[in-house]
Amino acid sequence: MEIVLNTPITREKARELKAGDIVKINGVIYTARDAAHKRMLENLEKGIDLPFDIKNQTIYFAGPSPAKEGEVIGSVGPTTSYRMDKYSPKTIELGLTCMIGKGSRDVLVIEAMKKYGAVYIGAVGGAGALLSTCVKSCEVIAYNDLGSEAIHKLEVENFPGIVIIDSEGNNLYETEVQKYRK
Repeated sequence: MEIVLNTPITREKARELKAGDIVKINGVIYTARDAAHKRMLENLEKGIDLPFDIKNQTIYFAGPSPAKEGEVIGSVGPTTSYRMDKYSPKTIELGLTCMIGKGSRDVLVIEAMKKYGAVYIGAVGGAGALLSTCVKSCEVIAYNDLGSEAIHKLEVENFPGIVIIDSEGNNLYETEVQKYRK
């Protein structure tokens, strides 16, 4: 079943999503990779506010390439998510409800997802040029010095994904593999 998912995503809405749900995301999402996550949490420890209100938000683990003339954004494929695993439990605790990326997640991330109500959505790696067509606007909102790893605010329309890990801890990387083991 395909679900149209409008941002922001509340914890209640995140809890309704199930592993295997195919989604099309509409609204605002933010890009942040490991350098941006590290800076956000270090700044928070220093008493500096996050560059955006993280409550009920979606972070796409991606570093967009520069836009060509006449385009909104360059290629915007997902980054391997485990690079954010040491930061994700804290961002989830702070209110993050949805992460988009590729690859498996650490048990501590999954425990935080279960405790607070968050989901992990997989985006297709290698399809960054195609995914860029779903981006209607792009604005750097923080850490411009990080280049492609700066935090970008994206307005997306029909951004495709699949719920890989739901808020109950159901994990397609585990359940689907089991189907094919003998």
